[in-house]
Amino acid sequence: MPIDDFPDPKYLIDSRELGERLGDATLIDVRPAEDFAVGHIEGSRHLDIYGVSLNDSSDAPLNAFLSIFQTLFGSRGVSQDKPVVIYDHETGERAARAVWLLAVLNHPNVRILEGGTQAWITSGKRLVRLTQPPPPVDPTKAPPTPPAYKGGRNLDLLATRFDVHRAIDDAGTVIVDVRRESEYRGTEKRARRTGTIPGAVHIFWREHLDNKGAFRPADEIRDLYVSKGATPDKTIIPFCQGGYRSANTLLALKSLGYPSVRNYVGSWGEWGNRDDSNIIFPDLGA
Repeated sequence: MPIDDFPDPKYLIDSRELGERLGDATLIDVRPAEDFAVGHIEGSRHLDIYGVSLNDSSDAPLNAFLSIFQTLFGSRGVSQDKPVVIYDHETGERAARAVWLLAVLNHPNVRILEGGTQAWITSGKRLVRLTQPPPPVDPTKAPPTPPAYKGGRNLDLLATRFDVHRAIDDAGTVIVDVRRESEYRGTEKRARRTGTIPGAVHIFWREHLDNKGAFRPADEIRDLYVSKGATPDKTIIPFCQGGYRSANTLLALKSLGYPSVRNYVGSWGEWGNRDDSNIIFPDLGA
C-alpha cells in the first residue's frame, strides 16, 4: 500500500524509496540471526533486540534500559546525522519496537520498511547472503568499545506504569490492549496475574495489517480505532506483553497524524507481575 496514503508517514519508508536511498541510510535487520544469514538487504547490520524487556518502569530501571539501547544502536553505527531504516520480514513487531525505541532516544530520522523483506522481494529487489564468517577474535586483546549512540530522550512517546495508573480515570486518555483475545480475557497466562487494565479497549494489533503484513489503507485503520473510541483528540496508550506489538500500534496511529500516542514500555510484563496493579477481567467486570 502506498505510504503517501497516510497523513504523516514520518516513520515509514517503502521499498521504492529505500532502493533509491540505499547508500544514504544505516540499515538494521532485527530478524533472527538465521534469517539475516540466509538473506538480507545489502549493507544491513544485524541487531536482534528480542527479549530485552523492562519489568519496572520507574526512573532508575527505565534510564538503565534506555542506556542499554543507546549502546546497542551505537554498536551498529547509528548516529544522529544519518537516517536509519529498520526492518524485519513484514511491518512487524520487532522492527516497530526498534523504531519506537530509537525515536524515544530522539533520533530525528528513523523509519520502518513498510512490508519488510516480503515487500522488498515483491518489488523485484534482492537479498544478499552472508558469504564469509566474521574475523576471529584475538583473546589476548580487549575488543574495542563501540561508541554509544548519543541522543536525548523523547519521553512523550513512552508511558510508564505511573502514567497508566493516572490514565485509568482520565477521560482524555484511551488505553488500548493490543494483545490476543485470550490474553485480554485472561484465559492465556503470560504473567503472574491475568486480565487487563481497567477501561482498556481491545484492538488486536494485527487488525491494522493486511494479509501481506503491511499496513492496511489509512482510512481503514482510522475507522478501526475510531470505532473503539481511540480518536485523535485523545492521548492513546497501547500496551501488549513487552512493548513490541503496541509499538506497531503507535507507528500506525502516528502515521495517521495522531498527535499523542505513548507506548507503555513495561506493558503486561510489568503490570501483570505486580501486586499493586489494578486489574479486571472483561467478562466479569472486576
